[in-house]
Amino acid sequence: MADTSAKHMSRLVEQLRVPPGKKVRLDNDYDPSFKPGWLSKGESEQQLARGVELLAEYQARLAAQDMHGLLVVLQGIDASGKDGTIRHVMSGVNPQGVSVHSFKVPSEEDLSHDFLWRYSRHLPARGQIGIFNRSHYEEVLVVRVHPELLARQRLPATATGADIWQRRCREINDWERYLVDNGIHVVKLLLNISAEEQRTRFMARIDMAEKNWKFSAGDVSERARWDAYQDAFSQMLSHTSTEWAPWHVIPADRKWFARIAVSAVLVQALVEIDPRYPVPDAATRQALAQARAALEAEAPDGVSGAVHSRDVR
Repeated sequence: MADTSAKHMSRLVEQLRVPPGKKVRLDNDYDPSFKPGWLSKGESEQQLARGVELLAEYQARLAAQDMHGLLVVLQGIDASGKDGTIRHVMSGVNPQGVSVHSFKVPSEEDLSHDFLWRYSRHLPARGQIGIFNRSHYEEVLVVRVHPELLARQRLPATATGADIWQRRCREINDWERYLVDNGIHVVKLLLNISAEEQRTRFMARIDMAEKNWKFSAGDVSERARWDAYQDAFSQMLSHTSTEWAPWHVIPADRKWFARIAVSAVLVQALVEIDPRYPVPDAATRQALAQARAALEAEAPDGVSGAVHSRDVR
């Protein structure tokens, strides 16, 4: 991005960040239809393309350095655009370096372990980007809205007191601090849409045959719990946006803007990690020189052994 655009994007990321310790009311504090005045839909394809290009560049460095990992936590109410965001923002990265995990209803095996167990099994390795499409935050969102799900977790009575949600938030914060301390950086994104935008997207899923598969009758019953989910999101943001793993609330009524905002947050996270290509030591350089000499000796008569970057595909 040009310097001016990069400055705009940096300011945007800061605007979207939830300050640690801030008490949040999602419906009052964050406008799902927000977009900055300096950015228009006409420029969106170019801006997103540049973001995707930078993500690809930094992903290659991340893999080459093999020291840090990046965990992207993506949350949002039904129809907020999680799948489409992943598809568009990650379109240019090497799929070998990215894993996406969507967490659905826990299995019996999952329920036989602590609530973070099934998430810890899918953490990205060093050099990798891992995306949680829904995540460990379901344990303080959907489980909070549906108390009957908590009963399925077979917890002892001492673990189900009135402070359970505050305790789980603290345990999540501690777990994420542990990950960050060990080189797994955590980026948390909440796709924030309005009730009217969700209604419109549900209607499109019903009216357009090619989108019918996306709709479930359960979506409407969950929509009836809108206020409960907004409160759960507000509590989650208030108690789990930390210095080491802050939340970013992404205005998602405009899909094109949401994708640009997500790419900006991810690029900035990778820029802050600043992964570098390894610098070969003397022994490695000597081995490379010997290998090159051997390959040059195999070249047919009249063929140069020189290789330019444009020749490498």
